[in-house]
Amino acid sequence: MLVLELASVLAGPSVGQFFAELGARVLKIENTATHGDVTRTWKLRTEPADTDTPAYFCAANWGKTSLALNLTQPADLQELYSLIKQADMVIASYKPGDAEKLQVDYATLKSINPALIYGHITGYGPDDSRAGYDAVVQAESGFMHLNGEPNGPPVKMPVALMDILTAHQLKEGLLVALLQRQQTGQGQLVQVSLLQAAVSALANQATNYLVAGHEPQRMGSEHPNIVPYGSVFTCHCGKQMVLAIGDDRQFRRLCAILQVEELADDSRFSNNTARVLHRHEINSLLANLIAREEREGLLRRLHAQHVPAGAVHTIPEVFALTQAQEMLLQREGAKPGLRQIAFALAGHEKQKLTPPPTYPGKV
Repeated sequence: MLVLELASVLAGPSVGQFFAELGARVLKIENTATHGDVTRTWKLRTEPADTDTPAYFCAANWGKTSLALNLTQPADLQELYSLIKQADMVIASYKPGDAEKLQVDYATLKSINPALIYGHITGYGPDDSRAGYDAVVQAESGFMHLNGEPNGPPVKMPVALMDILTAHQLKEGLLVALLQRQQTGQGQLVQVSLLQAAVSALANQATNYLVAGHEPQRMGSEHPNIVPYGSVFTCHCGKQMVLAIGDDRQFRRLCAILQVEELADDSRFSNNTARVLHRHEINSLLANLIAREEREGLLRRLHAQHVPAGAVHTIPEVFALTQAQEMLLQREGAKPGLRQIAFALAGHEKQKLTPPPTYPGKV
């Protein structure tokens, strides 16, 4: 399968890498006018100034080859059209109207290849000409309003989560389109916007408002419907951990491990509804109890009794985990990358992807 990637930054390229990991040939079309994907210039201060595959670019560009074209030039546009005849899929991320100006919109490319599947990412849908930027969409979709401490300011998520959510939505749509093409032989247009992907991911926070009439507010790491869930506690050793108690049986086991069985029978805490009403009291009691414990020993006891709890890890600690190590993309002499695929298919071997391509530099 040939996938042409007419996309840059994170959302579209993440989808391209996803299909590369499934075994597709992914050709990244880079704009000579901007000297390629803009993330080639998004370098940490510790990275060499002359690198064109910095860490950010490596987040979503393994397994691809790159072709530099200026689609405003007739010869380059014709070169793309030749590739379209062979392609199965296009991944694009243009502002509404821009693809039409460049003559790379779905209607134009479909006339060349009727079986083509065209995935298009916009910021706000086909009828809003604004460009989509993750930080702005985090603000506009309510995520920043909900993220942060109760008395603190709105806080942006530390990754471009709206881009990532959009990428996942587009992957799903493209896979459905591939299935439908097997039946009909026809391609189709699959459209996703950053804003709608973000709104769809509000999940229970959205239905707390839509169904229950409750307007969600910042709660730090607390959960509006469950207690103690998401609560962070500091242990005697100074290390932090989180509890995710989902039902009353788990709470009773937690109390037994902490040797305060009487709390599970206290009418203020005996069921989740009561604990939500007495959130501050139970969290304060648990904080004092957990402050006496060493984190690793406590976590072992909790895990043994199937009480949901975990350590608050730093990023280096995350990548020391066996499960995280399995997600790494590594090739000798190349900078490591991270897989976009987190599922396993029985009988399907992981692809040995090539490192992110250097900029081919066609002028």
